[in-house]
Amino acid sequence: GSYRVVVAAKTTSPATASSGSSPTQAPFPPDPNSSASTIHTVAREIEIAGGTSLAHSVDVRSPSSIAGLFQATLAAYGRLDAVIYNPGAIWWASVEKTPFKRFKLMQEVNVEGCYATVQEALAVWRERGWKGRIVLVSPPIYSRFFRGKVSYAMGKVGMSVLTKGLAMDWAREGKKDMAITSIWPAVAIESAATQQRTNEESSERKNLRKPTIFGDAILEMLRAPAEKVNGLLELDEDFLKRQCGVTDFSKYSLVEGSTPRRIMPAELPTLEVAEQDDEGSRVDSTVLRRSKL
Repeated sequence: GSYRVVVAAKTTSPATASSGSSPTQAPFPPDPNSSASTIHTVAREIEIAGGTSLAHSVDVRSPSSIAGLFQATLAAYGRLDAVIYNPGAIWWASVEKTPFKRFKLMQEVNVEGCYATVQEALAVWRERGWKGRIVLVSPPIYSRFFRGKVSYAMGKVGMSVLTKGLAMDWAREGKKDMAITSIWPAVAIESAATQQRTNEESSERKNLRKPTIFGDAILEMLRAPAEKVNGLLELDEDFLKRQCGVTDFSKYSLVEGSTPRRIMPAELPTLEVAEQDDEGSRVDSTVLRRSKL
């Protein structure tokens, strides 16, 4: 079936730039990693493919802008099934070489924007019945990931903690139709971030995959039963192997015939402990605050 998608980001373009009405406009679709690719051009691509789309400009550093996104979604479609949080600010350097201004931007986009988006989604599902999915682009948690990019990792790992913790909330509360999952690439994917490197060293293209692997994995996450994906910190390749039995990933190689190098560990640590189900005495700050009023 077709999808109804809200494309939300800061990058916009005039209506004529995405309508195809101008004979002088650049070839369509534009390079997805270029400034010519905007929410409007992506929305048009979705419609050409048979889907329905709404382009909505949003700044994830602004909670009110995020609230407006959800209002526009409900006004257009009257429902909310899934939220994919893909915005990201990136700066890979040592702590010494990461000024506070850079650190703050990453926390605003990667952590605060993510949290505000999840809060708005929860408000919708609270009113309309608890049935929905969230997918965050954040990594599995392991120590090597912190090396050389501590400030970036603090935010991205924070997003993964949100995945683990919110999944626990829903399990506690019996919300069996809710699931939140994190996804991360096992092999580097062609993007604006990796393009900077391949522009300097073209031979690195052979170590990249097409972004279609991410799209395929996310769709399978959304299709999977909630209890199978709730709280998972997944790698795209590993999830497709386990969930769908995919063994041949050659179609995803950016350079045909190449075998891109895996950048993630072959095995990841489990975060559970023997006393996982022992909560001790539960503390709820909302209850404690009410008792003081």
